[in-house]
Amino acid sequence: MLALVMTAWMVLAGTQVVRNIGDLARFGATMFQILAPMQLALTLFFSAMWSASSVAIEKDRRTLVLLLLTDLSSLELVVGKLLASLLQVVTLLTAVLPLFMILLLLGGVSIAQVALVFAVTSVSALAAGSLGSTIGLWREKTFQSLAMTSLVMVLWLVGAEGVRMLVPDAQLAGASTYAWTISLSPWQAILAAARPMDSTARDMAPLLGFLIVAVLASLALNAVAVWRIRVWNPSREARPREEEAAEKVSIFSAEVDAAPVALPREPANTREAVESISAILERRRAVEGGRPRETSTPARHASRRVWDNPILWREVRTWAYGRRVLVIRIAYLLLGLLAFGLLQGMDPTKESITLALVPLFVVSLVLVNTQAVTALTTERDTKALDLLLVTDITPSEFVFGKLGGIFFNCKEFILLPLVLCFYLWTVDILSLENLAYITGGYLVMNMFIAMLGVHAGMSYDNSRAAIGTSMGTVFFLFVGIATCMRLMVSFSGSFQMQLAPFSFFMIGGVVGLYVSLGARNPSTAILLASIICPVATFYAITSFMLDFTLGVFLVVVGTYGFTTAALLVPAVYEFDVATGRTQAGEG
Repeated sequence: MLALVMTAWMVLAGTQVVRNIGDLARFGATMFQILAPMQLALTLFFSAMWSASSVAIEKDRRTLVLLLLTDLSSLELVVGKLLASLLQVVTLLTAVLPLFMILLLLGGVSIAQVALVFAVTSVSALAAGSLGSTIGLWREKTFQSLAMTSLVMVLWLVGAEGVRMLVPDAQLAGASTYAWTISLSPWQAILAAARPMDSTARDMAPLLGFLIVAVLASLALNAVAVWRIRVWNPSREARPREEEAAEKVSIFSAEVDAAPVALPREPANTREAVESISAILERRRAVEGGRPRETSTPARHASRRVWDNPILWREVRTWAYGRRVLVIRIAYLLLGLLAFGLLQGMDPTKESITLALVPLFVVSLVLVNTQAVTALTTERDTKALDLLLVTDITPSEFVFGKLGGIFFNCKEFILLPLVLCFYLWTVDILSLENLAYITGGYLVMNMFIAMLGVHAGMSYDNSRAAIGTSMGTVFFLFVGIATCMRLMVSFSGSFQMQLAPFSFFMIGGVVGLYVSLGARNPSTAILLASIICPVATFYAITSFMLDFTLGVFLVVVGTYGFTTAALLVPAVYEFDVATGRTQAGEG
């Protein structure tokens, strides 16, 4: 964020003449209104994702059940996991506070604005973390937890914006729709807190209302988690196996008519079931003198034929990611219906179309990336990846099977935005040329996002590091593009004047992208992709602002298509080293 301020100052000094204190104050106020929403977006994302992933990974590794067996109370478990997840967020907010205080020296920003911005950001982080923690305790799989958290967060933000734009002049309990939106939406609350305002009760009431609503929502979510944690866990998917074991005990005990064994109670888990079966068999051998005895075998289900690629078969034909993925699809469909309603209820302007479709596209890419990275981390946490690595599955079968399963399981997430774009073309809002550009560029971005998730899952042994690296790269990509566009609009100037200061920002992007993609598995192609992507993205932004849609399409497809290949080739040809099957340098 300090580099961002320095870049903006270079843009301002290169395009305008700073004459007096008023120019400095306008710069400080503009940067404050850019940094505050950016900080909120990062805080909401990491608070929700870190809280959800920390609980979900515990469940995948079966360590949450061990915590439930200790003398820790439900309140200690829920609050302890939540506060531990938010510790890094608090550290980041503390680290960036001096930067906001420096902006006070430029003028245009008051100490009350800084206090309000950090108050809104802190309670928003608490609410988002509580949401992620509660969903993580509720859902069975990591993908379900992360996907549901992302969808609920977007429905929260986009729903409030949609109500504000559809009924802007409505009144409820003496307050306008805008005031209610500030009280319910963290995005509108941070925008209101960053703007200069009078410290009157009328101006402060919506912000105080948001602080109260966020705190109450956090308390309610944590109360539900405390109440239901021992009901939700262990997950329902683990219980059918125990019931099946108990049924086998009953069958065995019914067959022992010569020396019946009375079970003291029904087996509580699989281990007790196995011990009971062993006791019955020992009693039978003692009575019959070790002679074999004919027993009736329970009917078995017909086996299913596995495809030539067993990885793809498992991803497509089994419940590899839990039996409740349908809830995620329904939530995403609701988001799509909300976007369609916004398109129907507002004038078809660039702003309204952007508000309706961009969140849907962003969530779609986030869900595809989440599916991709958890396809590897879940198997590593459950020790299934170790079993796959000792089989004769080839690297291409594994990688392409995973990619095929990712796209199959995310087909609804990928197709729904394209359906809405096709609808815009049928009503003559979008041209056929731009529809082709959007479709081609969007599909290429999906391939890049999916391959990024697989690459991170193979490169990092720690599941939380893999998820954070993959989803963090995607999120910083979106936030970086949005921030660059905001800076260009705020400090206008020619391309030549903007290129020099933004080169500093692009250098930081090159370093960050290479650390994310190639630090654990370096290659010349990944280094080249890390250098090209920030420069090409900057050119695509400027071309988009000049309405050069063909240039944007060609640059995006070429750049991210090459980056996808740069990640795919090492994943296939260095599969053994990347997954730990062999060490580097071994034959």
